[in-house]
Amino acid sequence: MSIYEFIYANKAFFGLRWLFRKLEIYPNAYYNYLKHNKSEYCKRKEFILSVIKSIYHDENGVPGYRSMRVYLGRRGITISNTTVHKYMNSELGLKSIVRRINRFSSHEPCYRMFENLIKQDFKSDGRNKKWATDFTYLYLSKGEVRYNCAIIDLYDRSLVASITDRNMTGSLAVRTLEKAIKNQNPKPGSIILHSDRGSQYTSKIFVEFCEKSGVIQSMSKPGCPFDNAPMERYFNTLKNEEINLHKYDTEEELYKAVENFAYIKYNHIRPHSFNNYLTPFEARYGIKNFRQ
Repeated sequence: MSIYEFIYANKAFFGLRWLFRKLEIYPNAYYNYLKHNKSEYCKRKEFILSVIKSIYHDENGVPGYRSMRVYLGRRGITISNTTVHKYMNSELGLKSIVRRINRFSSHEPCYRMFENLIKQDFKSDGRNKKWATDFTYLYLSKGEVRYNCAIIDLYDRSLVASITDRNMTGSLAVRTLEKAIKNQNPKPGSIILHSDRGSQYTSKIFVEFCEKSGVIQSMSKPGCPFDNAPMERYFNTLKNEEINLHKYDTEEELYKAVENFAYIKYNHIRPHSFNNYLTPFEARYGIKNFRQ
């Protein structure tokens, strides 16, 4: 620690005048030191801002402040999440395009609630024993909203069903579950289906379909998105690696892109860290990827 740093660190305790006298330091020398430090700080800040802008545009506007901090760390720049957030939002006006405000909602009468049977145990010892489901919002180029309902198998994170439509309803949830059952043909009573407490999953039409199909419902605690984290991760991946990188003028283009991503890229091509970087297809069936 230099003598000037010592003064700066202890000025509140001892007082500047006392420190100047005791250390025989001219005040001007100390204030010149502060000016120099401020100049260096400004230069470093400008450099970091330029790096943030470069990374943001190179990554197509995807990184938020947490992932931006990781990118900066890889380039040898170590700053806190708070500072990155300040630089991105206040200084540069940059925000991740991944998360968008949910401006639309659909409410159906609540028929029945269910307890949380999963309790954040997102592992399964076999196929078609624990499924997770949720909705997400997708947007056309003119701002029109569409809704995707998806179901994944927690055994290997396989996407077992996905349907995109104009309305977020219990009927769409039923059609998606019906598609998953048809695709996988599980034994009745063998599946726990975990969801949030959205009105679509508590609706009479959905609850009765689950009962008829032998599907056991499980629901997250209110206001706890971590209770359905695998679905959150899937939707983030869908948006990061497909939806937010392209523009969709028609719903047909959007629907086709979602289906191709879900059933081809996500299930068969993209390695998943949960499966020790095997694709869900490879982990599920022990078969080498057909695209390799």
